[in-house]
Amino acid sequence: MLPRDQTAEGNFSSVMVFVFLGFSNLPNLQGLLFGLFFLVYIFILTGNGLIIIITRVDSVLQTPMYFFLANFSSLEICYVSVTLPRILVNLWTQDRSISLLSCTTQMCFFLVLGATEAFLLAVMAYDRYMSICSPLHYPLVMNHKMCVQLAVGVWLSGVPVQIGQTCQVFSLPFCGSNQINHFFCDIPPLITLACGDTSLNEMCVYVAAVLFAMIPFLLIIGSYVKIISTILKLPSATGRSKAFSTCSSHLIVVLLFFGSVTITYLRPKSNHSAGSNKTLSVFYTIVTPVLNPMIYSLRNKDVTAALKKLLLKKPVWAS
Repeated sequence: MLPRDQTAEGNFSSVMVFVFLGFSNLPNLQGLLFGLFFLVYIFILTGNGLIIIITRVDSVLQTPMYFFLANFSSLEICYVSVTLPRILVNLWTQDRSISLLSCTTQMCFFLVLGATEAFLLAVMAYDRYMSICSPLHYPLVMNHKMCVQLAVGVWLSGVPVQIGQTCQVFSLPFCGSNQINHFFCDIPPLITLACGDTSLNEMCVYVAAVLFAMIPFLLIIGSYVKIISTILKLPSATGRSKAFSTCSSHLIVVLLFFGSVTITYLRPKSNHSAGSNKTLSVFYTIVTPVLNPMIYSLRNKDVTAALKKLLLKKPVWAS
């Protein structure tokens, strides 16, 4: 029997340990899933790690755009490290339990980093807007001090609200099943386990989703409307092509991230199902971080050239 905390009334017990159902419905694929997720995790760490390194050491990439890209890669490593290591441990040991404190911590970091990603994508769109729509003012506005201030603001933006939302979710009584039909601690599957009225919590989820998903997304859309309008006015076809190529990678990542997040947190409760929640969560917590290094490296000539230079560089001891 899993631990429960008995209250003074004697007729109410709250869950102290949760159990992830995760991929338990695929008993014959546990080894395959472990190998797949392990390789995915290594790829995410390596791909995003290389982007961080080249933006630090290559002089061509010492620009605001690549400063924010390095921040984005760092964020992706942190974001995926909140969930994937726990998934790997669960698959390897087949012990899918998680303590209340660990579940609270995981969800808090997951929400904070998710909010950070949304606002960082908006800042990256603003950087592209300034670069293309106001090229003369760009070096003055997007100086190093401004970039650092924007980065710090982005990393701290979601902390107070998401800590508050986490505390609100875990203040609910979990007196029924302790089985989370998911592979990490997220709000929708946890609310379904809570006893009593959860309407306030559900409303807060929608408000937070609007604040941390829809508002940044609308800011990004507004930036790109201006960007595309400016690009179409460029006289040179080469100039238009180059401007589009610098923005297309970011736009693809925006659509991947915000599309899956919006469907997960803003669709009606009646449309929620455990299977669709898991699929969408795999998409924006694992698939998107995998695709990001490929999108930015394959579609960006500067990044590709810097990677080749780094990988083909002779080590000091070999020269």
